[in-house]
Amino acid sequence: MPLSPRSLQRSQSLQEQTYQALRAAILSGELTPGQRLIETHLAKKLQVSRTPIREALRQLQREELVIAEPTNVLRVATISMTDAIQLYDCRLALEQLSVVEACAHATESQIQNLNLMVMQAEKLVKSKPSQLTNFQLLDLDYRFHRLLAESSGNLWLRSLLDQVFDKMMLLRIHTIQNNRDVLEIRTEHRRIYEAVQARNPEAATQAIKAHLIASKERVAREMQNMQHSSGILQEG
Repeated sequence: MPLSPRSLQRSQSLQEQTYQALRAAILSGELTPGQRLIETHLAKKLQVSRTPIREALRQLQREELVIAEPTNVLRVATISMTDAIQLYDCRLALEQLSVVEACAHATESQIQNLNLMVMQAEKLVKSKPSQLTNFQLLDLDYRFHRLLAESSGNLWLRSLLDQVFDKMMLLRIHTIQNNRDVLEIRTEHRRIYEAVQARNPEAATQAIKAHLIASKERVAREMQNMQHSSGILQEG
C-alpha cells in the first residue's frame, strides 16, 4: 500500500502508527535505499504533524533502517557488499541452530505451513515474471525462514534473526528488482522442508547451509553486476 493516511493503523497511538507506516514503506521498498527523508514531505503524505514523524524517524535510526549524515540529512539505510556478506555469515550461524531445533520442536501445523509456502513459491516461479510476483517470492522467502525460527521454540533466536531479516530486506528488495533469479528458492526450500519434516537435523543443517551459501553468492554476484552497470552509466 502506498504511503498515505490509509497506511496508519488507527488502533495504535499516532506515533506508533507513523513508525509502523514508515517502517513498512522502507521494508517494502517504497522508500528506497539511499532515498532522502524529509519530515515535511512525509508528514504531508501521512497527513500528520512533524512531531510523530520526527519520533518515528528517531526510532528507525535506532534500528539502523534510517541513517543521519553529518549534515543532519536523513536517508533510508543502504547495504554495502561487506554488509551483505556479514549478514549472510550471521544467518549461516543462526539458521543452522534454527533448523536443528525446528527438527525437534516444530508442530505438525508448522510443518504443514512450511510445505504450503514451498508449494506457493513453486507455483509463483512458474508464473510470468512481474514486479508483483517478485515481491511475493520475497515475502514467501522471509515468511519461510521466519517460520523456521518460530518452529525452533527459541524466542531469543527468533529475536536475533528478526533483526537480521529486517536488514536483509533492504538488500533483497534492491537486488530482486533487477534480477528475479536472486530468489532461487524452489528446490532449496523444498530440501529444507523435507529434512525438517523428516526430523533429520543433519540433513536440515546441510540443506540450510547449501541454500544460504548459494543465496549469498547470487546476491554478491548481482551486487557486482549492479555496481558494474552503474559505473558504465556514470562513465557514459
